[in-house]
Amino acid sequence: TFARVESLLMVPILVMGYRFYVVGFKALVKGGANMDSLIALGTTSAVAWSLYATVQIAGGAHRFVEELYFETAGVIITLILLGKTLEALTKGRTSDAIKKLLGLSPKTATVVREGTEHLIDVDEVQTGDVLVVRPGERLPVDGEVVEGTGAVDESMLTGESLPVEKAPGSSLFGGTMNQNGRLVFRATKVGKDTALAQIVRLVEEAQGSKAPIAALADQVSGVFVPIVFALAVLAAAAWLLTGHEVAFSLTIFIAILVIACPCALGLATPTAIMVGTGKGAELGILFKSGEALELARGITTIVFDKTGTLTLGRPEVTEVVPVDGHDADQLLVWAASAEQGSEHPLGKAIVRKAQAGQTTLLPLTSFEAFPGRGIAAQTPGTEIRVGTLAFLTDAGVKNLGALEAATEKAAAQGQTSLLVAVDGRAVGLIAVADEVKPSSAPAVRALRQRGIEVIMVTGDSQRTAEAMARQVGIDHVLAEVLPGDKAAQIRKLQAEGKHVAMVGDGINDAPALVQADVGFAIGTGTDVAIESADVVLVRGDLGAVPTALQLSRQTIRNIHQNLFWAFGYNVLGIPVAAGVLSLFGGPLLNPVFAAAAMSLSSVSVLLNALRLKRFRPWGGQ
Repeated sequence: TFARVESLLMVPILVMGYRFYVVGFKALVKGGANMDSLIALGTTSAVAWSLYATVQIAGGAHRFVEELYFETAGVIITLILLGKTLEALTKGRTSDAIKKLLGLSPKTATVVREGTEHLIDVDEVQTGDVLVVRPGERLPVDGEVVEGTGAVDESMLTGESLPVEKAPGSSLFGGTMNQNGRLVFRATKVGKDTALAQIVRLVEEAQGSKAPIAALADQVSGVFVPIVFALAVLAAAAWLLTGHEVAFSLTIFIAILVIACPCALGLATPTAIMVGTGKGAELGILFKSGEALELARGITTIVFDKTGTLTLGRPEVTEVVPVDGHDADQLLVWAASAEQGSEHPLGKAIVRKAQAGQTTLLPLTSFEAFPGRGIAAQTPGTEIRVGTLAFLTDAGVKNLGALEAATEKAAAQGQTSLLVAVDGRAVGLIAVADEVKPSSAPAVRALRQRGIEVIMVTGDSQRTAEAMARQVGIDHVLAEVLPGDKAAQIRKLQAEGKHVAMVGDGINDAPALVQADVGFAIGTGTDVAIESADVVLVRGDLGAVPTALQLSRQTIRNIHQNLFWAFGYNVLGIPVAAGVLSLFGGPLLNPVFAAAAMSLSSVSVLLNALRLKRFRPWGGQ
C-alpha cells in the first residue's frame, strides 16, 4: 500500500517536470544530449526501478521495500524546479533598467481633434496627431513643436542637466519632461518607433543575445553529457560486478547523472550578459548584442571622428579681429548682415554672435553664395564679401597682408578664418571653431592611461586637425580624409593586427562604424549611425567609451569565473557521486543531496553574476 501511495504522489511532480523529459529525451534522440538529458535519465531510472520494485512488492517480495526511489526522483525534480524559480526571480532583478526606461513613458496623451482636447490611451496615438503637453507632464511620443515655447528636460536621453528650449520646429522625444510652457506638437514617431522604445528594444535584444564565448559552453555540454552518462554506466556496472546489489548500483548511477547536470554551465554566460547589459543601460551605454559586449574587451585602438563626436558639432565665433583702424563691433555687424541669407553653419554662427549682442543688422539688397569659397552681399551703399583668402584675393581686395598674422594664429589654434572685406578693402577677420566637448579630454586621457591607442580622423587640414587633437590629448591624427575613405582607414589599421573601435555620430561615419570591430555611435547623432553601430552612447558623453570597455572586461571576467566554478564543481562532484569516498570508509552520496548540490552550484553562478550590478566606472561616471 505504501509503495502504491508513493507512486501516486509522484505523478503530479512528474507532470510539473514534464519539460525536462520532453526536451531531454528529444535531444538524446537527435544525438545532441544536453543538461535536461541528465535530469531525464536520472529521474527516469529512479522511477523505472521503483515501479519494478512496487510490482515485486505486490507479489510478496518485501525485500524491495527499502529500494524505492520515488521520493528521490520527486525531490530531484522539486529542487531543480525551485532552482529554476530562483533563477527566474534573479533574472527579473537584472531587468531593472528596462523597467525604469518603460516607466518614463506616460500611459495617456492629450490629443487635439476638431479643436477639442481629448485624453486618450498613448497606444491610440497615431503619426500626424496633434497633441498638447503642459508643464510637469512627460511627452507621450516623439514629435515636432507646431505652437508654443517651453523648456524640456531631456537628461534621460542626453545626460545634459540643463533644460532645452523648444519653439516651433523643435524636435521632441517621448519620455522627456516638459518643465515650463504649453507645447502643441505633431506626433512624428509613435509606439515602437519612438526613441525611448528603440532604447528598450536594444537592451532587450542585447540581453537575449549570445556572446561568442557562449558557444564554448554549448560545445562542452554536447561532449560533457555523453561522457557523464558513460561514467555513470561504468560506475554502476563496477559496483554491481564487485558484488553490490542492484539498488546500490542504481543509487550510484542516479547520483552521478544528477550531480553532473551542467545547469551552472548553461547559466554562466547568459546571466552575466544580462546583468552586464542591464548595468550598461543604467549608465547610458546600450550594447546591441552579447557579441559587442564581448568584443569590446579586446579593443587596442579607438578612432574618434572629430565633428559632433569630439566636438559639440556647432561652430561658434571665438575671436573678432579688426584691422585698418576699424571697430570689432562694426566688423561683426558687417559680417552678420552679409551672412543673413546664408545657410552655411559658419555663417549662422556669425549671425548668432551678432544677435546675442542685440546688434541691429543692415538690410540686404542682394546676396550671392560661392560654395566652398565665400559670399558677396550688398547693403544700402556698401558691398561686403566674407570668405577665404583665395576668394578675396580673386576679387581684388586690398590690404589682405594685414590679416596674415591673425590668419596664421587662428590656423595654429584649429580655428577657421573668415576674412571680411568692405567696398574692396579688408576690414578684419572672424575666427570660428567647433567647441570641444567637456568630456573629450578626460575620456582620451582615461583610454591612454590604460594602454589604448587613440586616433582622430577628420576631413580638416592637417594643421587644423593637429591643433584640435592637442586640445584633447590625441597624438595620432588622420587628416584630410574624405567621408568615403574612413572605412578604408579602419581596414588599414585592422590589417596591422589592431582591434579597432570607431566612435562617430554622422551619416558619413556609418561605413566606418560597420567596418570596425566594434562601432560606437553617439546617441545624439544620426539614425543611420546609430543603426550601423554595435554600441550606442545614449547621452553623447565620451566618458562612456572607457566605461564601456571596462564593463566589457569585467563582464567577460565574470563569465570566466562562472565557467570555472561550473567545471570545478563537476570535476569534484562526479567522483563523490561515484562512491569513491565509500572506498575509504566515507558516506555514499544520496541522489537527493546530489540534486541539492547541483541547484546550489547554479545559485552560486547567479549570485556571482549579480556582483556586476555593483560595477563602478573608472571615471566614476
